[in-house]
Amino acid sequence: MSIIPKTINPDLQKERQKASFNVEDFALWYHGGEEKLKFKRFLESYVYKDLDDKSNSFQDWSHEEIFADAVKNGIELAKKMRKLQEEVNPGGNDIWPTLYGCPETWGAIPSGNPFAVHFAMMVGCIRQQGTDEQWEKFGKRAENFEICGAYAQTELGHGTFLRGLETRADFDRKTDEFVLNTPTITAYKWWPGGLGHATNYCVVVANLYIDNEPKGVAMFMVQVRDEETFMPLPGIDIGDIGKKMGFAGVNNGYLGLKNVRIPRTNMLMRHSQVLRDGTYVKSPASVLTYFSMVYVRCLIVRNNSTMLSMAATIANRYAAVRRQSPINPKEPEPQIIDHVTQQMKLFPEIATSIAYRLSSTKLWQLYDQTAEDIKRGEFGRLPEMHALACSLKALCSKDSAQGVERLRLACGGHGYLASANLANLYSGATAACTYEGENTVLLLQVGRFLMKSCRMVMAGKPVVHTISYLQEAMKVNGLERWTGSWQNILEALQIATAHKIRITFENLTARLKAGQTEAEAANNSGIEYTQAAELHGTCFVAATFIEEVTGPNAKTRNPALNKVLENLLELFMVNTALKNMHEILRIVNISDAELRALQTRLEDVLKAIRPDAIAICDGFDFHDRNLKSTLGSYDGNVYERIFEEAKKSPLNKKPVPDVFYSHLQPFMKSKM
Repeated sequence: MSIIPKTINPDLQKERQKASFNVEDFALWYHGGEEKLKFKRFLESYVYKDLDDKSNSFQDWSHEEIFADAVKNGIELAKKMRKLQEEVNPGGNDIWPTLYGCPETWGAIPSGNPFAVHFAMMVGCIRQQGTDEQWEKFGKRAENFEICGAYAQTELGHGTFLRGLETRADFDRKTDEFVLNTPTITAYKWWPGGLGHATNYCVVVANLYIDNEPKGVAMFMVQVRDEETFMPLPGIDIGDIGKKMGFAGVNNGYLGLKNVRIPRTNMLMRHSQVLRDGTYVKSPASVLTYFSMVYVRCLIVRNNSTMLSMAATIANRYAAVRRQSPINPKEPEPQIIDHVTQQMKLFPEIATSIAYRLSSTKLWQLYDQTAEDIKRGEFGRLPEMHALACSLKALCSKDSAQGVERLRLACGGHGYLASANLANLYSGATAACTYEGENTVLLLQVGRFLMKSCRMVMAGKPVVHTISYLQEAMKVNGLERWTGSWQNILEALQIATAHKIRITFENLTARLKAGQTEAEAANNSGIEYTQAAELHGTCFVAATFIEEVTGPNAKTRNPALNKVLENLLELFMVNTALKNMHEILRIVNISDAELRALQTRLEDVLKAIRPDAIAICDGFDFHDRNLKSTLGSYDGNVYERIFEEAKKSPLNKKPVPDVFYSHLQPFMKSKM
């Protein structure tokens, strides 16, 4: 018998009643309109209608039990998505497999999906990097889940530096085959999701050699397990890497290759080829090899902004229910959301999650344009797309990880409970700081892009759209006047970024003149590279937020919703200005009174958001199955849910654990 009430917590109900706007209007805006919101809710109800709660307690299980449950849940979800596709749009792929790993289905596999990488990377990689014939041979089978795959790039000793990969693929002219080897322990593939025991094929990224001459990185379709028995094939050493900080059910694996032979036609050859006579045909653009990673970086921005908004929902709902520490000594304990210091922990993360959500949408638009260009043989957008994806992936993963942790701390001790789900969200968010490109390495790549752009601006040459602000910003020595408006703050950030890029370029040039090689000079300028890259990304995020709130889209929204979005933008811009004030003060004089005014604005906007905070989080429209949180459920019955979850602990099945009789009692009775 459940002790959880069927009613809504009264404090949470009051919060919803006093909102200044219609929650449904926010949800419609956030999810892109009535049709998308309606389908999202339909999908969630379809996926979750007959699930039990057993899988939510995966933290109590062994590693093997978690993996088995994740595989079972992954297959059940696949069956449902296939069935739904046939019911809604037979023959299409808009639901299956396109939405298989979307955030709306995360709650169906609480410990993580061991097949997520199969669809997010392997299928997409074959589509983008393989020929039409290879798509027919491998891609369609993978898309239909007839084979299970992984994307094996990272090695035990090598990550983001792809040219340093030790895995070799040597072309054998006599047999028309490639011979694959991981010659050292550090060459073993390490980390690919699903590789351990959920994969029988994988895309292996290796350095290609012809007559022992290196030709660069290439991708190869390799069968690693028998399709019938699932036993590893000869020359294959494969398994699970063990427990991690998170992603408990994902089955990250290792792969060793010893003289594994595959047909020459198993090299993915849409852009570069090895002909039968051993002739190597180079790709028209080397960055095409990495375009699959660009796609995943776009996914990361979407997913991490979602994780941050989920954590914000949990923490804000809890803050409305939890009462503690009277503000005035003789008054009752208030909701902790009434403490200004608590609001400063909670509300900026709501605004930040929305800022990255909007930037993600913009990033996807550029990705789709770039993908269409590539199909036509046009590669001009690739450097811009790569730099923007690197920048946003690094910024969003860092800010979401730090934000989720800040929100966990805002929940006090109860935030430490596994059942709060904040630890799980944190482990997911922080993992993205290192996978698909370690953040510092990505920012260094963006820094190099900015140095090239700086040279072009100084030479009077045109630059790509996302960096075009440099053309004006580098002409001035500073911001003419500080007004503190949103546009003025953005302009200050852009000029500060241009100033940072100019200083970095000057220091780089000085190091080169002093006799350092380009590589040495770039390494010694690395701190400035990353600082400039972060500022550049911040400018894009801020500009995108301003455009959405103040641009043409505002005319399509009602005034109450616009006011809420304006408050969130105000909080984001003021907080961003304060966090970057050390850079802004280098390009404009701001008086003490003006700085104090910013602090006052920060406090005022926190007060303005306070009555709407719970309704905004409701507008994110997260299903309880996705939040999986005793602290953040829609009904707000926090204490009953915490207590009921504790009662389910395996340690509470017996009033006295066996270890008492085997160890504790004998020790207590012994005479020492």
